[in-house]
Amino acid sequence: MSENCLFCGIVAGAIPSEQVASNERAIAFMDINPATRGHLLVVPREHATDLRESAPEDLIAATLLAQSLVGRVIERLDADGANLLSCIGADAWQSVFHTHLHVIPRYKDDPLQLPWHPTSGDADAITATAAELR
Repeated sequence: MSENCLFCGIVAGAIPSEQVASNERAIAFMDINPATRGHLLVVPREHATDLRESAPEDLIAATLLAQSLVGRVIERLDADGANLLSCIGADAWQSVFHTHLHVIPRYKDDPLQLPWHPTSGDADAITATAAELR
């Protein structure tokens, strides 16, 4: 647990939250700044800055909890789909530096738009980048 971490405070019960589900290694609660109705956060109980530092067991537990919640938001909130998002670093929109997954229900007419609009990439650049990553 990190003393100054908002999510560690929520996990410890020192900061109130609308907890929705949990397992041995992760908890899920409502986001207080929801992108859409039903927006949830799934956080490992153990503090780590982001998924690069999280124990594999914590990531598995958080992902399985998120998977069950995707089903719930689609069934119980009549969502048309869901986004599962993890932001890693301030430049990638991470604002709380404790590993977390956003479960964002999507509705046909919701106003949420991601800033990325897919367009065809340069095949040579894609091949070169793949080589860097192998």
